[in-house]
Amino acid sequence: MTNCTTFLDVNRRLGEKPALIFPAGNVTYSYGELFEAVCRRSNFYLKKGIRKGDRLCVYLPANPEYLLSYLALWRIGAVAVPLNIVLSDSEVHYMLRNSGSAAIITDKSGEKNAKTACAKFESEGAGKVPMIFTTDDGGFEAEVAEMPDYIRAVNVEADCLCQLQYTSGTTGQQKGAMLTHGNWMAAFDAESSLMKYTYDDVYLGIYPMSHVGVSWGISALKAGSTWVIMEKFEMDRYIEYAEKYKVTVIAGMPPVIHSLVKMPPGTEDKFRTCKEMISGGGPLHPSVWKEFHYRYGIPIINAYGLSETIVVGTGTAIRQEDYRTADEFKSVGAPVGFTEMKIVNTEDPSIELEDGSVGEVALRGPAIAKGYWMMPAESAKVFLPDGWFLTGDIGFIDGDGMLSITDRKKDMIVMSGWKVYPTEVEKAYIEHPDIDDIAIFGCPDIHRGEIPVAAVVFKKNKVLTDEELIEYGMSKLARYKVPRNYIRVDELPRVNGWKLLRRELREKYCSTFAGRQE
Repeated sequence: MTNCTTFLDVNRRLGEKPALIFPAGNVTYSYGELFEAVCRRSNFYLKKGIRKGDRLCVYLPANPEYLLSYLALWRIGAVAVPLNIVLSDSEVHYMLRNSGSAAIITDKSGEKNAKTACAKFESEGAGKVPMIFTTDDGGFEAEVAEMPDYIRAVNVEADCLCQLQYTSGTTGQQKGAMLTHGNWMAAFDAESSLMKYTYDDVYLGIYPMSHVGVSWGISALKAGSTWVIMEKFEMDRYIEYAEKYKVTVIAGMPPVIHSLVKMPPGTEDKFRTCKEMISGGGPLHPSVWKEFHYRYGIPIINAYGLSETIVVGTGTAIRQEDYRTADEFKSVGAPVGFTEMKIVNTEDPSIELEDGSVGEVALRGPAIAKGYWMMPAESAKVFLPDGWFLTGDIGFIDGDGMLSITDRKKDMIVMSGWKVYPTEVEKAYIEHPDIDDIAIFGCPDIHRGEIPVAAVVFKKNKVLTDEELIEYGMSKLARYKVPRNYIRVDELPRVNGWKLLRRELREKYCSTFAGRQE
């Protein structure tokens, strides 16, 4: 086996070809410079006592330094623990302690929280205090610059741990998915094949570096493409970069695609070099997908995967050639790479369901995580002995072998024995011309068990009464699926701007609506 960073050695031959472009910092790395920068950092961390198997938290904004940290740690066999820069000091402390990290890599924007988090180790008597490396400090930069610009990648086995990817915490305590070098190599190959990345491609990435969506960019680098990095999503700059850098592959997500269909005429001209767009991280409503497709003419690679599968490393996606069966714009496609999928009974995963039946989605393949860090009981519930991973998502496989996701298992609402899938209800309501965004969530009810409640974001200067919303729902859905209770909100709570946090809605509003369903 070999190290998942050895593609850097191969692509070093590309020399001065741009590998990374970071417009916000006016920074560009050629492939030659990228290789040397990673090696210098690898040597720096070795000098500081970091060794194979050591965990290090990476607590940085989404910039090239984040990526360099990943690659440098992987190269020496250390384990990256990516953190979102928006996390509080208490959240950072939890990650440091839970992962047993030897150090935290941050910059001046995160240094205060990092120091506070590390100081708690002393007050708690919780063992050795993690080191802090501040990457934009003059001392760090000077010392790294003096390091040798070459180091051979540490040889590792396929199941050697290289990352702890903490789940987003949409349903409770965060769990660290144990990802290996073999997992990442499978993901690179699956994504490169799916996107058909070439030397001439330019990829515009918007996913947080702390998210497994970073894999789309690393896969582009593996293929010798150029990666344009956005530190923070801003629609104006997104459009500007797409045109300026002649982007061919562009990262998207449902809220971004939804916003693009509302942009003024002529916006589509800015994307004339784009051959495909990635979407993932949540359901893409068919009406939005269809409108985008026919207006912009850019095929959407609607991808499905999880932190535990490194997105489509072991997952599914719509390919351009799948559009012959995508007229309804509902599917997340067929397996990618070496992925296997099946639908199982939600109560007994040993029972496999026939095509067309709705149940829990199970995946098996080379990018499935080893389990959850220090959580054997939790791991045993979803990482089955025969290699299948229970995703917690509800869906079905159609006659063409294409997967459709209907909801999250934990979000499914059971009202008087009837199953209500929030995403199905949302898809019906989002088609209303006055509704900009909507979330359906379940609240406890003493009589019916649960009831569906809707949080609605209306378009500017638009509003509907509860009666009008109910009447519209009745025209689209079975009566039992239609919420009778509605909350008007300015925006919905989302992780990193896209993954809906139904848990927050339940915690905030359920006490208000309990028992009021007719």
